[in-house]
Amino acid sequence: MPNRCVYIHEYIDIIGHNRARYMHHMTANWCPVAREQRRQLCFGVWGTVGSTGAWPEVVNLWELPGWEALADDFAHELASPAMQDPSLAEWWAQAAEFRRGGVDRILVPEPWSPTVTELTSDGVRGALYAHELVEVPPGGVRRFLDAVRDQGRPALEGEGLTLVGAHRVAMTSDFEAVLIWAIPSWAAWASVEQAWDGSGGPLGAWRREVAAQGARLRRTLLVDAPLSPLRLGRQPEASDRLPLSEL
Repeated sequence: MPNRCVYIHEYIDIIGHNRARYMHHMTANWCPVAREQRRQLCFGVWGTVGSTGAWPEVVNLWELPGWEALADDFAHELASPAMQDPSLAEWWAQAAEFRRGGVDRILVPEPWSPTVTELTSDGVRGALYAHELVEVPPGGVRRFLDAVRDQGRPALEGEGLTLVGAHRVAMTSDFEAVLIWAIPSWAAWASVEQAWDGSGGPLGAWRREVAAQGARLRRTLLVDAPLSPLRLGRQPEASDRLPLSEL
């Protein structure tokens, strides 16, 4: 079935050496609450590989079953004059010790982009992940994502990668996309980067198509948190919680 979900995509700035604690707080401490109260599934929690992007940083991706669920989520969160759910005051206070802020986006998946349930059911898992933030001329994102489906995906899957997500950024003039790929090993990543840097084969042809569309593609590497669903093969549970002293 076509993916009709919507997603919250978050870049989170981490304070000092708190990345492991923050990732545990978002998975074991938040995910069970989010499922029960917000109809929100954890798609992924990843740490950025610093040499390829900002650091220390975490990327979160949350899946909701449509725009109405997202509206309900916002209404629930922002009903209080403090603009935070009062029942989560202790949770927010703990999170504030680990992160200073970030940048969020609302994402709309392509119909052929898999849900997290489909990915975990199929056993999709990367040793690492490639996260691509793509800018195209205004109005061009749908054409670009069609090209990902028809040319980019076959080229990258031919190198051993698996598509995890293909999304356009909502609330814009259709100029931005987010792609996520599972990579089976570090050696496979090195091979892909060498092929991308070359000029031959399907990957070389895909790079030329990206340029022909006037797209600016920025790829960073991610490693998933210990309790991220693609690593676990399931959603994190309250039983996964650990004392901070053990993180």
